[in-house]
Amino acid sequence: MSRESPFRRPSLDSAVAAFEQRIAPLLDPEPTDPAGRRRVARENDARVSAALEIRPLGTATLDRIVPVEGHPDVRVRVYWPTEERPAPDADLPMLVYFYGGGFTIAGIDWVTWDARFRQRAHDAGIVIVAADYDHAPEQRFPTQPEQCWSAFEWAHANAAELGASPERIAVGGASSGGDLAAAVTLMNRDRSNHTIALQILENPALDLTIGHADMKGISAGMPGVIVRKAGRELVRQYLGDDTATARLAYASPLLASSHEDLPPALILTSELDPLRGDGEAYARALSAAGVAVTAVRFIGQTHGSLGCTGHVPSADAAHGLIVSQLRALHAGSVR
Repeated sequence: MSRESPFRRPSLDSAVAAFEQRIAPLLDPEPTDPAGRRRVARENDARVSAALEIRPLGTATLDRIVPVEGHPDVRVRVYWPTEERPAPDADLPMLVYFYGGGFTIAGIDWVTWDARFRQRAHDAGIVIVAADYDHAPEQRFPTQPEQCWSAFEWAHANAAELGASPERIAVGGASSGGDLAAAVTLMNRDRSNHTIALQILENPALDLTIGHADMKGISAGMPGVIVRKAGRELVRQYLGDDTATARLAYASPLLASSHEDLPPALILTSELDPLRGDGEAYARALSAAGVAVTAVRFIGQTHGSLGCTGHVPSADAAHGLIVSQLRALHAGSVR
């Protein structure tokens, strides 16, 4: 009698499958033109949020416009952990964060992202500054990393006024926002060398040549050739037609010539996400460069499922892990 191999093909978490089945009837198909796709995606976000009764916490916020030299200004939103804005001497940790959306959709006004920022600021007891960087293809690289860099510089310069400590700032992002967050840490090392206490990268895209994408975990219903084609189209919209641009360090942080002197990192990846190859390769590159790094792969999860808190247990665990790392900044350390 043969024994079943413990190394079976990865399978989708049952909680994720149930969640996807629940929201599928609520989603309208997205058109192919960028503006139409962005509009429908936002409508889908609002519809799903209403059906799931996602209600953002009533924490204090403030919007500001930050100038960006040589590029369009960027809007940022400050999220405080309580309903009242803290005093300037509160000395709270701060997270500068960049949302995910394939460089082409989403934003800080989406219900899901706004709710996530409010909940994370509240649970970790920190200040969050979220940058509403421009979308491709209307604006292309290097506009987005320059906008995110300017948002980080503004947050650092105004930290005390915002009730935060300039010595306890973290930088984070998800998916394409993870790419931008990692780029900002490189830009900071190259330009200002401000103290960054931690970088948090959630299912990040870090090699826009698609050279590290890992197709082994995706389902047979989504062949790797289709995933690669879709990925390359998003990259083309962001970077343009010159394929050499994808090898620039601020476009593909994984391909930077050096990863020394970068901030300690927490990197989350998902088993059924082609971008897990990017995140795990980056963890190895940081470790090899002497950077303290913790990398966690979530079994049975997809690219977006770690955002489904309250519905997927692994998403709740990921939220708890991130919050614990951010709360450690209150003591001045993530170790």
